[in-house]
Amino acid sequence: MTKLNKAFKFRLYPNKEQQGFLAKTFGCVRFVYNKMLEERKETYEKFKDDKEQLKEQKFPTPAKYKDEFPFLKEVDSLALANAQIHLQNAYKNFFEGRAEFPKFKSKKKKQSYTTNMVNSNIKLENGHIKLPKIKKPIKIKQHREIPANHKIKSCTISKTKTGKYYISILTEYEKDIQSIKIQKVAGLDFAMDGLYVESERGEKANYPRYYRQALDKLAKAQRILSRRKKGSARWEKQRLKVAKLYEKTANQRRNFLHHKSKELATNYDAVIIEDLDMKGMSQALNFGKSVHDNGWGMFTNFLEYKLKEQGKQLVKIDKWFPSTKKCSCCGKEKEIPLSERVYKCSCGFVLDRDHNSAINVKNEGLRLLA
Repeated sequence: MTKLNKAFKFRLYPNKEQQGFLAKTFGCVRFVYNKMLEERKETYEKFKDDKEQLKEQKFPTPAKYKDEFPFLKEVDSLALANAQIHLQNAYKNFFEGRAEFPKFKSKKKKQSYTTNMVNSNIKLENGHIKLPKIKKPIKIKQHREIPANHKIKSCTISKTKTGKYYISILTEYEKDIQSIKIQKVAGLDFAMDGLYVESERGEKANYPRYYRQALDKLAKAQRILSRRKKGSARWEKQRLKVAKLYEKTANQRRNFLHHKSKELATNYDAVIIEDLDMKGMSQALNFGKSVHDNGWGMFTNFLEYKLKEQGKQLVKIDKWFPSTKKCSCCGKEKEIPLSERVYKCSCGFVLDRDHNSAINVKNEGLRLLA
């Protein structure tokens, strides 16, 4: 049996009193995170030239600040403890070269906090959810049931810029996953204008580019916002319109990526992709908006867990593999400019450039699997 995690996201409808408590918790978690980061930053500056000394320095804890700032005792202590864990993980990622030095949290961005299940302190009952430190259960729109064999591990409560509240319930369950014999395999070549091209049919995902579609509306809404007096009622009303446009675009993108990843996970036993550095690609080729719009990273995450649940595989090949230069028929390589959309080989083979790349990605993946 394999232990797996699965999150279920639902809309929350807190009353005014509950909204006040959630706002206080968001603020305290942010305050503690920034306090600990401030101390950690000072320690880093002091000992950055002596790595051994730096490793020996103890990490500050939320308990350290509770006497000086008594309001921290009024919120969920598990939320504060999770802020410490998040900072430790961010710090670890920085030292292992996976991220930049942690940044201070801002109240202008999405607000959230995480709490854990301890002694049944989180309960779902009759369209409501009971959370630690909150007296009355909060109304929840539970559009699907959480299976009985799923144990609740933690909950992340968040508030979007449009003022909506959500809860993501992380569960753990056991499943007997049998590895499937790989028979049907597809290679995917990343496509800037359509998300990917599939090796088997040569078809593009035909991603609708929701962000590009909304650009004119966004530009108009932001121009109006820039003319409003910041902090006024009219400014807040217009800020909400801008935030709703961004939220709609993000929701459309996420929905599309879920459908496409499910389709691939259902039809194939293994999917081969290139392990691409999307951030580097967007900066080097000035394709920032297009890369952001595609959501390739989100798509591959969805695809990976959907394949894993069924005992299937997502195989990543090296990003330096010459999938574009190589002929998928004879194996010869040649330089091909970005503007040239058809691959023509000296052996007489002619094929759409992206379809040719997708076949090469698939063949390299099959070699690795063998």
